This record gives sequence, structure tokens and C-alpha cells, in this order.
Amino acid sequence: MRDFFKFMLASMVGFLLSMIIILAVFALIIAAIVSVADSGTKTIPAESLLHITLDQPIEDRTPSKPFYLTDWFTLEQVQPGLCQTLEMIGQAAEDEKIRGILLEMGAVPSGIASLQEIRKALLEFKKSGKFIYAYGERFSQKGYLMASVADSIFLNPEGAVDFRGLIGQTMFISKLLGKLEINPQIIRHGKYKSAVEPLILEKMSEANREQLQSMITSVWDFTLENISESREIGVTDLNETADKLLLENSHKALEMKFVDSLLYKDQLLDLLSARMGTDKMKGEQLVSLQHYSETHMKTIRPSRSQDRIAVIFATGEISGGEGSDEGIGSESLSRAIRKARLDKRVKAILIRVNSPGGDALASEVIWREVSLARESKPVVVSMGNLAASGGYYISCAATRIFADPGTLTGSIGVFGVVPDMRDFFDHKLGITFDEVKTNEHSDFISISKPMPDYQHEVLQQSIEQIYKTFVSHVSESRNLSFEEVDSIGQGRVWSGIDAVKIGLVDELGGMNEALEAAANIAGITDYRIIHLPEQKDVFEQIMEDFSMSMSGRHMKSEMGEYYPYFEMLRKTSGWKGIQARLPFEISIE
Repeated sequence: MRDFFKFMLASMVGFLLSMIIILAVFALIIAAIVSVADSGTKTIPAESLLHITLDQPIEDRTPSKPFYLTDWFTLEQVQPGLCQTLEMIGQAAEDEKIRGILLEMGAVPSGIASLQEIRKALLEFKKSGKFIYAYGERFSQKGYLMASVADSIFLNPEGAVDFRGLIGQTMFISKLLGKLEINPQIIRHGKYKSAVEPLILEKMSEANREQLQSMITSVWDFTLENISESREIGVTDLNETADKLLLENSHKALEMKFVDSLLYKDQLLDLLSARMGTDKMKGEQLVSLQHYSETHMKTIRPSRSQDRIAVIFATGEISGGEGSDEGIGSESLSRAIRKARLDKRVKAILIRVNSPGGDALASEVIWREVSLARESKPVVVSMGNLAASGGYYISCAATRIFADPGTLTGSIGVFGVVPDMRDFFDHKLGITFDEVKTNEHSDFISISKPMPDYQHEVLQQSIEQIYKTFVSHVSESRNLSFEEVDSIGQGRVWSGIDAVKIGLVDELGGMNEALEAAANIAGITDYRIIHLPEQKDVFEQIMEDFSMSMSGRHMKSEMGEYYPYFEMLRKTSGWKGIQARLPFEISIE
């Protein structure tokens, strides 16, 4: 007994010491963050440039951070969300302290649709008469698309422009599953429903190849039109340049007028000083988008109008339940739409959809709330980089749908996957199963043995019913016949440009255009904007960030370029029920 109390006391003391150490470390981190945050709240000096890099992924919604735009784990600044980025560019056009914009573009790890919206905002900024310069040591294709809007483009003398056209790539794991002796049993509707192909094939089916080729060609053509208009280079010449990889040489890029001058960074700063009439550019005159956002968000006063537009963010894969900031939960999103619907002060709803789809039943639950909301007030959908399958399912009931040219949408189709893992358990792990049951199909659905034909037929009937419901919803909302929707459905993916042509989308445009349309349909000019669903409080966000940082960052660091493959397998293992989703990995570069 004495030993018991001795060990218990030692454990308690150890626990208390551990807690004291953790709290001390936590306090130091908080103090450091506050210091960083305070340093970022400096005022904007006169004769400044808005310095935009876009070197972090751009979320639609500004991430919820305890200390504004500071990642408390790394103490690094976080890229403002798309909505706030667009707003800040608009503010900069009217700000007397901001003389122009410096785009410093390298790798730009964001979706093409989001970049198209920012590019449009930059074109609008130029109407103010202020200048835009772009600089890069090596422009990626997305980086050059953004840079092409500038009045002048400068490249490092030893740099290059990555300009080679788009490639759409999917990864196939059927041979891996074969080595593991896992047999994926597929039930689907739609010849283009390629989400299951990586599980059963080693390369694209002809139908999938057709749709991906059409989609990336549409996006590439639009990209070339933008660059051609801004740089006054013919589309034919642009394609020839890409085919021959001519811009890997910086001097060739200058000769062919893709850039205006070859400069080192110090020479660029001297040029900016001369342009702004100052002796020397100081660091504080290059105002990051993060610092500018922080300063202005504290000074902007919202409208006093009682009229409101609810902007609801639907981001990530769709699943049942509450979801998260990175995923759509049918309960949380439905609750947000319901809240906006029942609030008499909310005159219109704007739903920003950025989703590859997911659980079919969860999509139906959300669709119902969108339909009910549409009966009482305008509901406008703004599609981001992805609004496909389940993402289109929850969008189709809207009053009006906007998409960016580079949006991936459509994919009207459903599927189910039941892995037969009997041989994997037996041959690889040495595990076998036996069972007793009360009824013939009490084992519906099992992964420990092959699926009987009858159970396969039952699942196929469920797939067909859900597909019929999906098509019927689109038919009714989009004023198309069932046959018309079926002909453009079958799981096929469309670009935003093509989606307008076939009637799945009403108009090309981004968040700003969708918001303007929502206000016009509602007949209001002065209004407040509220954002839903509500983001987590400070303590919840700190704990979640800590958990994600410790596990996710370590995994990404250790696996490097192979992390996406692990993430794909992780997501696949979490699929439950019948799915309405995009092919789970499409990489477009």
C-alpha cells in the first residue's frame, strides 16, 4: 500500500510539473504572437506600394486565427482569404497612401479560378490610374498569368518563365490494391463518373480522357486570351512558344516581349524609387497584403443598414454531421442556410461553393435547405475552383449561379465502392472471419468477403435512384428536360466556360459579380454582409491548430512530395455510403 501511494504521489507531481512546463511554453508562444501581431499593426506610410506575393494557398474565407493573420504555431503571416483579398485591392485603388501594386510572383499554389478573380480585381485597380509592376525570379504559369496584368514585367537576368501549357493528371492505385489483394467492388451510374477509375484501372478510360482534355483545353484557351490581350502577343505565337519551351531562356523572354526588362532585385527597388520620387525604397513602404488587411479591417465601418446579405461558405468535401473549416458538414451548413433563411433582416443569400462533392445523402440534405431558402429570398451561388458532383448538387437549386472560367463543375453522377478485403486479411495479415446471422442478408454490407449478386443489385438500384433524383433536381431548377440533363450528366466534368454554354451555370463571374447580383435581385443598395457558418472561438482554434500542426506538418515534412498519395488513400478510406464526387485527385499544372 505504501508503494502504491508513493507511485501515485510521484505521478501527480510529474503531471503537475508537466502542466507547469506546458503552460510556461504556451505563455511564451502567446507573448511572441502578440509581439508579432503588434508589429504588424503599424500604420501605412505615405508613398507606399501594396506588395502581393500569393505564395500561399488562397482560401475563400480568411482563416480564423486567434491573432488575426498570424499562424500561432509558426509565427508566419497567413494569406488573407479571397473575399478579403478582393476587398483590399479595391480599397487600395482609393487609398491615397498606396501609389501602386508590386506583384512578386513565383510559385502560386492556388486554384486557377481564384486567381482569375484576383486578376480581374487587378484590372479594375488599374482604372484608378495607379501602376502595377510585376517581378519574378522564375514565373510559374499561374504566376505569369497574374503578372501579365501588370504595366511592366521584370525578370531576374538568370530567371525563366515556365510556359508550356496545361497538363491534367490523375493517379491510379489499382496495381497497389492488387498487390495488397484488395478487390474494389464498384457500383456507379455515368460513363464519365471517373472517381472510381483510379481504383480499377491503370490509365484513363477514353470517356475520362475526353472530358479532361476538353476541360483543360477550355481553361488554357481562356488563359491565352487573357495573356494575349494584356501583352499584345498573338494566341498562335503563345502556343508556339509553349510548344518549343522558348521561355526557359530569360533573354528569349525579353526578346519575345513576354517581359519588359531583366533586373536584379536591387535594380527593381531603384526603379521603384525613381517611379515614386523617393531617394530609396524602405522596407515599410512595401506593404504586405496581410498588414494592409489588418490595418484597414480596423478602420472600415460597416453599414448601419438593417438589410443584410448572408455570405455562406461551403468549402471542402461533403459529409454528414458537423464538418469542419476544411470540410462541409450537412448539419452545420444546413443550419447556417436555415439561420439566414429565417432571419428577416437577411434579404439575400450568397453561397460560395468550393467543393469536389462527397456523400450523396449529405448533399441532398443541403440541397433541401437551399431549395427552401430560394422560396423566400434570392439565393445566388458563386462557384470557386471546384463545384462538381455533390458540389453542383448543393448549387443547382439557387436562383442564379455564377462560375469562374476555370471552375470545374458538373460531374452529375453517383457511385459506391465496397472493398472486398478477404484475401488481404487472410494472405497478408493472417486474419480470417466466420459468422452466424438471423437473415439471409444480415451481412449487408461486408468488406470481409465478396459481395453476393443480389446485394450488388440492391446497391445498383440505390445508385440509379439517387442519380434519377440528382438529375430531376437539376432539370427542375435549371429549366432543362430530364433527357437534356442526362445527356450532359453521366458524371462529366465541365469548365465554367462550357457550363454556361450548356445551361448548368447562368453567368461567368466571381464573388464580386455574384454579390452584386444578389443585391440587385433583392432590390437593395445599402446592406451589411454577415459570414456563415460562424467560425470557432479563439480557444477551439488554438487547440485545433496545435493538433493539426503537430500531426499534419510532421507528416507533410516527412513524406514530402509523396504526401498527396497518402492523403488520397486517407480520404478514400473515409468514404461512407453512396458518393457524388469528382475524381478524387486531378492535378492541373
